[in-house]
Amino acid sequence: MAPMPKTMFGVVIPRPGGPDVLEYKTGLPVPSLGEGQILVRNEYVGVNYIDTYFRTGLYKPPSPSSNSNHPSTNGSNDTPSPYPLITGKEAAGTITASSHPSYPVGSRVVYLADNTYAQYTLLTFPLTQATILPASLTPETACAAYLQGLTALTFIREAAGITQQLGISEGPWTLVHAAAGGTGSMLVQILAVMGAKIIATAGGKQKCELAKKLGAGWVVDSSLPQEEVIRQVKEITNNKGVDVIFDGVGKATFGTVDLDVVARKGTIIVFGNASGAVEPVDLFRLMPKNIKIMRPSMPGYITTPEEKETFTSELFDLLVTGKIHANIHQIYPLKNVAQAHIDLESRKTTGKLLLKVE
Repeated sequence: MAPMPKTMFGVVIPRPGGPDVLEYKTGLPVPSLGEGQILVRNEYVGVNYIDTYFRTGLYKPPSPSSNSNHPSTNGSNDTPSPYPLITGKEAAGTITASSHPSYPVGSRVVYLADNTYAQYTLLTFPLTQATILPASLTPETACAAYLQGLTALTFIREAAGITQQLGISEGPWTLVHAAAGGTGSMLVQILAVMGAKIIATAGGKQKCELAKKLGAGWVVDSSLPQEEVIRQVKEITNNKGVDVIFDGVGKATFGTVDLDVVARKGTIIVFGNASGAVEPVDLFRLMPKNIKIMRPSMPGYITTPEEKETFTSELFDLLVTGKIHANIHQIYPLKNVAQAHIDLESRKTTGKLLLKVE
């Protein structure tokens, strides 16, 4: 076995800002392996909206003292600032070093962890969010589907409480915003498997057509005035309203569309801030229809090995059997990550954006 290199390449954020702050660098230290840890040589890295939140400073980065992959401290406590920061939340690759018996060297894995915009990432025990890939699933497909697929599956199962129905479209009325995006496309596909009645919103003819192909029974162009979006959703449901809304858009849709079209005793699940963070809510607005509002986080549903095994097994089965698929919009070289962020924030992409680690 060849000796491990001492340095690696990766993308560093020196300070919060726009896509221009993303710096591709070489000579970064390779994290040192500790007890119960694995070191993964990344092959593909997922690009997600949460990456832009850490880049802009909307979300506070982890402190260097809790970050073994920090580019300047490499796990030490010498630097109090979280910057410079290596961001990224998911990747797939090959284990190159391991001190954990369940994760042997040479295994291909997909995982959720911090600091994935790099050649190597160190994963620390407990490894509840790393999964060895079956031979029938490629790292590219796994990386494209893992985070959004688990997000969609856990939100459908746990947050919304939707399970497999006996027939097609016999389930509850559901509304998926940004249905052509990474999480939205997974939500639509899995809800279709569950038998839900799906209304999808997407911006423009091309995205609406994609949402329809993914399994949405009805599509509404979100580029229309909101009054027209509301009118169409109500007309589709015969004024009953929507039982469950999955909203990854946030500010632009929650206080207007969602609260208007949600059904009596309905649930609004807000999980993203693509248009900005949702503003504080007057709880009295929930009273007339007894509305439930949730702001779930997927990692909170797979904190134990048993939970991770249940949901990853179901997701992999859906992928391997072809019931759902990973919709990859584009694969960029890691050094072109700034363009990937620009494209993602433009809201012009469909499906998943990946970075290839050469």
